[in-house]
Amino acid sequence: MPSQDNLEIIKRTVEEFFEKMTFESEVEVTVKEGETLLVEVQAKEPQILIGERGETLSEIQHLLKLILRKALQRAQGETAELFYIDLDINDYKKKKIDYLKEMAKNAADEVTLTKKEKELPPMSSYERRIVHMELSQREDVVSESIGEEPERRIVVKPLG
Repeated sequence: MPSQDNLEIIKRTVEEFFEKMTFESEVEVTVKEGETLLVEVQAKEPQILIGERGETLSEIQHLLKLILRKALQRAQGETAELFYIDLDINDYKKKKIDYLKEMAKNAADEVTLTKKEKELPPMSSYERRIVHMELSQREDVVSESIGEEPERRIVVKPLG
């Protein structure tokens, strides 16, 4: 778990990152679980930072992780601790997760009623994982990924 000093360095570095990109933003950094830090950003123009299907958000997260590791190494030397970041802009990921869980629930309910399998739209591996985890809690359906990237999708099938 990062120290309070490291959390301050991380918050300041993220704030500077968005300032240099000329985006007005508010940054909040919290420890999510283990070595994962939740970096929540509230921005006035989130659509530019999120991009189509969250692709820009994912790239910014990757870039920030590299920048933050360098910043902590400068502050602590080679002993900088390992950590992961989960960047969310204007609650995009949270809303997306809620949407995916609801889609999974609705698909499972439909499959249970009709006894016919249902194919969901193509999703990223991250999105498919959320749907599979949600459906794993059900005893009346089973889910399976099919196809090749970028068209890989989930099929929900009745159990039994």
